[in-house]
Amino acid sequence: TQIMMNVGVPEQAFQQGQIPNNGVGLAREEFIINSHIGIHPLALLEYKTLEKKAAKDKKIAEVIKKIDERSIGYDDKMEFFVDTLARGIAKIAAGFYPNDVIVRMSDFKTNEYANLIGGYLYEPEEHNPMIGWRGASRYYDPKFKPAFGLECIALKKARNEMGLTNIKPMIPFCRTPEEGRKVISVMNEYGLKQGENGLEVYVMCEIPSNVIVADQFSEIFDGFSIGSNDLTQLSLGLDRDSDLVAHIFDERNDAVKRLISQVISTAHQHHPRRKVGICGQAPSDFPEFAEFLVECGIDSISLNPDTVIKTRLKIAETEQRLGR
Repeated sequence: TQIMMNVGVPEQAFQQGQIPNNGVGLAREEFIINSHIGIHPLALLEYKTLEKKAAKDKKIAEVIKKIDERSIGYDDKMEFFVDTLARGIAKIAAGFYPNDVIVRMSDFKTNEYANLIGGYLYEPEEHNPMIGWRGASRYYDPKFKPAFGLECIALKKARNEMGLTNIKPMIPFCRTPEEGRKVISVMNEYGLKQGENGLEVYVMCEIPSNVIVADQFSEIFDGFSIGSNDLTQLSLGLDRDSDLVAHIFDERNDAVKRLISQVISTAHQHHPRRKVGICGQAPSDFPEFAEFLVECGIDSISLNPDTVIKTRLKIAETEQRLGR
């Protein structure tokens, strides 16, 4: 069982890369977009239009002022987004090279996107953003597709220009195989082509449908990464942000464990065999859950950096016991 790491802050990657590991199972784009960019991608794409509107609209004038402050030196504001995101991802990939670094494409919910500079112009208000317009459903939607395109261009830049071919994109919250195909097709459009220059594309397994038709998702994607938080939430039909039902939330619930065991078995039986990892909180929090995953034959477990050493030792014991 490979032991990988969950990483979000590029500046910490070289330090964390010194901990014994097999790569990054979850590199989050959100931190880079939030902290280093801070601007809604569509506001950068429509900068020229907004600039014209700013003369008559004080709120938009304020957005333009903030964009200018953050993107000094860039006449082309889209280039600012692409360069900054590519640099952040490249830092993480370089810190762990040549091991795999699985980069989850942006998974902000509408309320989180709305908090970025200019976000209020583009984001609808949803009653339940957790199961709303997020992940894959945004990527092929004409309203957001150009913004996803910038992410694809940034990833391509880090892989092809900077030579960090250990980067593998991962698609979050992909509800149906049909959505998966649409996203792969949009990635192709922006030059991020599955199979080209060794590019593999993974999918998050965090919705019960990802498990139920895992055979169909295996036809489209090169591997799975289980997001145990969302999978638990959606299997048990609860909102873990609600104090009233949060006590029921437990990744060790039998329903969740059966789903996990099922997706590992389906993916491994597929030809070609598909890899399955996990990047949720559970293996870091519960050593017995990590043992269960090893028993199921999971390919990799991605942990928070501070739990890597102790969990690795525990897993080694389990593997010895199982005679692996």
